[in-house]
Amino acid sequence: MPNFERQESSGVIVVDKPPGITSAKVVARVKKWLKARKAGHTGTLDPFATGVLVVCINRATKLSRFFLHGKKKYEAVLHLGVETDTQDSTGTVTNVSHNVEFSKKTIHSAFKRFEGNIKQLPPVYSALKHKGVPLYKLARSKKPVQKPARQVTIITLKILEIHSPFIRFEVLCSAGTYIRTLCADIGASLGCGGHLEELRRIESSGFSITDAVTLEELEDLALSEKSSDRIISMSNALKDMPEYIADNVLVNKINHGHIITKDDVMSEQINAFEGFIKIVDTNKTLVAVLKHAKEKNRVDYCCVFNM
Repeated sequence: MPNFERQESSGVIVVDKPPGITSAKVVARVKKWLKARKAGHTGTLDPFATGVLVVCINRATKLSRFFLHGKKKYEAVLHLGVETDTQDSTGTVTNVSHNVEFSKKTIHSAFKRFEGNIKQLPPVYSALKHKGVPLYKLARSKKPVQKPARQVTIITLKILEIHSPFIRFEVLCSAGTYIRTLCADIGASLGCGGHLEELRRIESSGFSITDAVTLEELEDLALSEKSSDRIISMSNALKDMPEYIADNVLVNKINHGHIITKDDVMSEQINAFEGFIKIVDTNKTLVAVLKHAKEKNRVDYCCVFNM
């Protein structure tokens, strides 16, 4: 009987999510068109938002954990003078200010204050959970719950255009940053309020919009049985992770779950690194992801992809 695990296509595909659809529905379409056994994204986008949605296919779903905490880059539009209950353009207007004319110096100064490590109050309309219930469901039931402020990092914040009351900007930030909260906070600091009008993710965990395929393109590729051309291999998807090329002896040890010592993966680059290690065979196929064990002469298993 053929080994389905070996024949199935596994890897990462980057989708340019269109507006008006949930991330979950994008994943469902990808799974259907690629006839995948499993699929999952590595960081949701709100339905109105567009851009980079990283989808892991089949065995690559084991790699999701390595992408969840990566940096994100967005292009966004802040609408000054209008506040909404969701902090974005999908919400109900709660306050309007007509005093939205500011000098470029004042606007740049306001943006500058939000660079670096900052505290953010997560939106009451968010997918975070309280006692197992998403906050947005509680908010819609008129029982909003405010989670405590948490630290996020705004690495760079660059204004691209100012056409009052709209400000287009680019932001590079840590995972977990809410751009709509950033917009609301900048509006509050200017004294006029504001909300997120548009959002497009252009980078996520090392994947760029230039790597992305639209849903229409993916459907056409699937119909012509060429979708594999856009699937990034599991090894290449972990491009920033140190790599060790294993010989057949080490591959067999890993496949049989034997203890792996640091001597088994001797390499100046690897041994200077205290995080994860990707092990590939001589064909550059991902065999496993390992992690240095603290104060031990061994390496722990994170995930293994049996050949």
